[in-house]
Amino acid sequence: MGSLDWIVLSIFFLAMIGIIVHVMMQKDKDTEDYFLAGKNAGWISIGSSIFASNIGSEHLVGLAGVGFISGMAMAHWEIQAWIILLLGWVFVPFYDRIKIFTMPEFLERRFSAGSRTILSLISLISYVLTKVAVTVYAGGVVFKEVFGIESMWGIDFFWISAIGLVLITGLYTVLGGMKAVMYTSVLQSPVLLLGSVVILIIGLVKVGGWAEVQNIAGPNIHLIRSASDPEFPWPGVIVASMVIGFWYWCTDQFIVQRVLSGRNQMEARRGAILGGYFKLLPVFIFLIPGMIAFALSQKGLLNVSSSDSAFAAMVAQLLPTGFKGVVVCGLIAALMSSLASLFNSSAALFVGDFYKKFRPESSEHHLLIVGRIATAVVVVLGVIWIPVMLGLGKVLYDYLQAVQ
Repeated sequence: MGSLDWIVLSIFFLAMIGIIVHVMMQKDKDTEDYFLAGKNAGWISIGSSIFASNIGSEHLVGLAGVGFISGMAMAHWEIQAWIILLLGWVFVPFYDRIKIFTMPEFLERRFSAGSRTILSLISLISYVLTKVAVTVYAGGVVFKEVFGIESMWGIDFFWISAIGLVLITGLYTVLGGMKAVMYTSVLQSPVLLLGSVVILIIGLVKVGGWAEVQNIAGPNIHLIRSASDPEFPWPGVIVASMVIGFWYWCTDQFIVQRVLSGRNQMEARRGAILGGYFKLLPVFIFLIPGMIAFALSQKGLLNVSSSDSAFAAMVAQLLPTGFKGVVVCGLIAALMSSLASLFNSSAALFVGDFYKKFRPESSEHHLLIVGRIATAVVVVLGVIWIPVMLGLGKVLYDYLQAVQ
């Protein structure tokens, strides 16, 4: 990191602080304000927030790592994001009519109170043990690789960067709620896209063009594999990615909370369309750079310690001064927006599905305070779980499989 990179990073953080201060000046009056941005979000902030929330460790580390190992096969999971259009056209009007606050609340309306409690409990546990902990862990791994610092003040830089990421993100999420999450996404999404496109272009130039990547990748260049392929048979891949996509884009609190924040159905639908357009990009800005990293390592032009560090290695070793700062801002934006959304969604589930049921007489002011405390507790639990996570699996994919 050169001095120009640090200047770019400083400008990014000053812009973030400006947005957060602006949001905090608009006082949250109730839980609708805190968790659903007062149901006054426009389509740009909804679409940007859907995309920025979705892009987290599984893309920066996982998708690039999978591209490094198996090429185009996992692109199906990204391509199936067209299902987000179903969220806008089928589910948004339905959710809006019954005025739900959380996804488990829908299950109670449709089936029973017990089913609501079960889904909410499973969602909360999975958010803390997988999404929050994995995003924090990935942040530590990526920043240690990018900054090239082993330790600081006698402490492993992994812990300094991971805990720093959590504390900064947790602070603005606790104070600003969903408004802070959505408004900062409007800044974070373009920065993330710009940084990732820079990596793609410089990587292609360095490796000698797309034809060279195709030659080195060999059979891994194919998106559709044989039905007898042991890892990616096309019937299983297409069906599985559709099922997962349908659950994630249409029924997961983490995503749906953004469209519930829209000021009306039109804004929510437009936001879903924008999020769908954004989701065309990850194959090009994360998976293909992973394939480029493989090609570069085969030619001896890039030193990659593991598949999980493929994207970070390209940032650290290929980018000139100035561009590296832009890409680091993009990495920080991706991890912070994903974490902030997780913190807010987890707190919304706790307040909406548990606390309100046990204390129905609570005032909106009281619930607002409980929401902030719940957000802070999720932040702490995510950090506490990291050492356990490190013990369960050194590779991100291994850890996710072990927990699930």
